[in-house]
Amino acid sequence: MSNNKIWLITRREYLTRVRNRTFLLSTFLFPLVIILFIAGSVMIATQTHTHHKIAVVDANGYFKDYLRSDSSLSFDFSPGIDTLNYADRGNTAVLIIPPLPEDNVTIYRLKFKKQLGPAAKDDLENRVNNAITDHLIYEKTSVSRIQLDTLRSRSKIAALRTFDDNDKKARASNQNAAGAIGYVCAILIYMLTFIYGAMVMRGVMEEKTNRIAEVVVSSVKPFQLMMGKITGIGAVGLTQFLLWIVLLVGLSFLAQAFIPPSVGKEIMQLQQANAMGNAGNAIKVSEGANRIYEFQSAMSAANLGLTIFCFLFYFIGGYLFYSALFAAIGSAVNEDPQEAQSLMMPVTLPIVFSFFVATVALQDPTGPLAVWASIIPFSSPIVMTGRIPFGVPGTVPWWQLGLSMVSLVAGFLVTVWLAGKIYRTGILMYGKKPTWKTMWKWAFHK
Repeated sequence: MSNNKIWLITRREYLTRVRNRTFLLSTFLFPLVIILFIAGSVMIATQTHTHHKIAVVDANGYFKDYLRSDSSLSFDFSPGIDTLNYADRGNTAVLIIPPLPEDNVTIYRLKFKKQLGPAAKDDLENRVNNAITDHLIYEKTSVSRIQLDTLRSRSKIAALRTFDDNDKKARASNQNAAGAIGYVCAILIYMLTFIYGAMVMRGVMEEKTNRIAEVVVSSVKPFQLMMGKITGIGAVGLTQFLLWIVLLVGLSFLAQAFIPPSVGKEIMQLQQANAMGNAGNAIKVSEGANRIYEFQSAMSAANLGLTIFCFLFYFIGGYLFYSALFAAIGSAVNEDPQEAQSLMMPVTLPIVFSFFVATVALQDPTGPLAVWASIIPFSSPIVMTGRIPFGVPGTVPWWQLGLSMVSLVAGFLVTVWLAGKIYRTGILMYGKKPTWKTMWKWAFHK
């Protein structure tokens, strides 16, 4: 009988929110925005290219022979150029290289009117270092400059591919793509936990403020009311996420029709070269084609079935863990929204901290911080979903995944039990300003 009452409340919460216009708009617009964002990024990468012209003031006299210009960076060694007139001569920046003694580290400077991006800055630094290396080789050996250029061009014959060797057959992997998938999963859990947890809290506050809860609890127990509300809103979130998956898959296939033919041809060249074992060898493609190819490779190499299953598990587990606490806060709050803000701090801080830890774990997914944060229930929903795309059982051993899941189940059972005791008293308590000390007494009052 009690289960039937919980089901009725769940059904009411679910249907009320699913039929809401905001739910429909967010469900169908979100995938469209994501696809448009990705497609726009690819189109920008394929059709736009920033060129930096850099003036060089060289006190050594040899960089002119070694710094090579291309479509991204070009160098101006015109006489008389300096830090005052470089911009008037059409340069983005000026590179000032003082005398470089062999035995000391010397600072050289770059002054600019137009900021170079991180990639361009790293590229420039590598070119300067390579120029110094080439000069020393030329000066200290009998290798000519022509031979040096030839050796450099002929040496670019190796391309690194990584493989996960934890199964019977090694599978290709892509750390960059795994990191991107992990980041998306972590930020989705982070956002959805906040959104639907806050939705539970607001729903409880509205029912308490409007005195609807007094009428409802006359026919159902407070715990049944809380569980019905939590499961109903959770089902809304799960429905929305599943619809997002279906819509994103459909729109991604549709978006392929808008890929320029030239880019599609480059992607086919990369696929053929990869099939022959020569990926990256003597193949020059646009950045957009390379990004699409890497994304396709990552999708084919990733264990999407396990990733989606774990995402759903940790979404449900994390939602139950935190939404019960949000419901408890909503039951204790009266009409003042500032009361809710003060009580939410101890609940929201672990969520924010978990996302911060997840960003660190993406850089070192096997480190101690990443491992323990993915097992502790407070942080495991966000951190573990960020680690899983890197590989199971490679990066995430089965024992860690199993222990994390068991800990999360135990964690949300404890929080639901505590929240239920707080809810039972708080939902019918009016006029008293709530504190965590008061709520703690409600939780352990016999």
